Amino acid sequence: MIPFAIGGLQLTTSGLRDNLPYISAKLDYFMYLFPWVQMVVFSELAAYGPNPAKAEPLPGPAERKFQEMAAKHNIWIVNGSLIEILNGQNYNTLSVIDPTGKIVGRYRKMFPFLPYEEGTTCGNSFFVFDVPDVGRFGVSICYDMWFPETSRVLASMGAEVILHPTLTTTIDRDVELAIVRATAATNQCFMVDINGVGDGGNGRSIICGPAGDVLHQFGASEELVPFEIDIERARRYREVGLRGLGQPLKSFRDSEVNFPIYAPGGKTGEYLQSLGPLAKQTRGSRAGLVDDESKS
Repeated sequence: MIPFAIGGLQLTTSGLRDNLPYISAKLDYFMYLFPWVQMVVFSELAAYGPNPAKAEPLPGPAERKFQEMAAKHNIWIVNGSLIEILNGQNYNTLSVIDPTGKIVGRYRKMFPFLPYEEGTTCGNSFFVFDVPDVGRFGVSICYDMWFPETSRVLASMGAEVILHPTLTTTIDRDVELAIVRATAATNQCFMVDINGVGDGGNGRSIICGPAGDVLHQFGASEELVPFEIDIERARRYREVGLRGLGQPLKSFRDSEVNFPIYAPGGKTGEYLQSLGPLAKQTRGSRAGLVDDESKS
């Protein structure tokens, strides 16, 4: 058994004010109650919400606050994310911080929730990191999970745990919960999906094991939850199969199938191009209906 203790902080955050003092106070309280926790994961954009006016270069003052929190409590921190400004472009960027307060790496969200997350540039690099004597962790942010290729790449890079901050306030949260479970099962990994509450989300964070089993389902209000995972469960399932059955990573590795959609130019096919532009729905729109010819 290789136990590792993680804290999921589903906090009430505002989209209009600086949440860092509140986040710091809640972390102090959480670590007072559960000093054995080794890593804490926050929700997407927890510090300031989705406010482009709060964009800052990285390294920057908000990221340094999280570094101070990590060093103070001697824990790993996944800070949810911040809006990073780089070369005049905004990115939704997550930072991984080790127990000394050092930045281990950053990840830029690959699939901003367009067209709603307007003005956010897509990242293009995956990120995994090793916790010494524990295992390999990968990260993704919110809408990234809707593209199963992202999780499969992380698993293929050796990630045994995927840490997934999210900011979901919408009616499709129940669909996301199903995706989390499916992602855990099809990649035989732990999934740590942390949402916020208030402006920061509608809660219902979820922790899943490598069989797609629910280790903990949060409610819709603020919760500070410690939980322990056993990394060897993921390794065991990847070796002998989920419940002794499916071994999808090995099957993927050994398959001779080439997916034409992923070849250069594969996304320019007639059907995908027929779907029309990526745009918000308009009032009274009949786009996609049988009698629609304008794609409006």
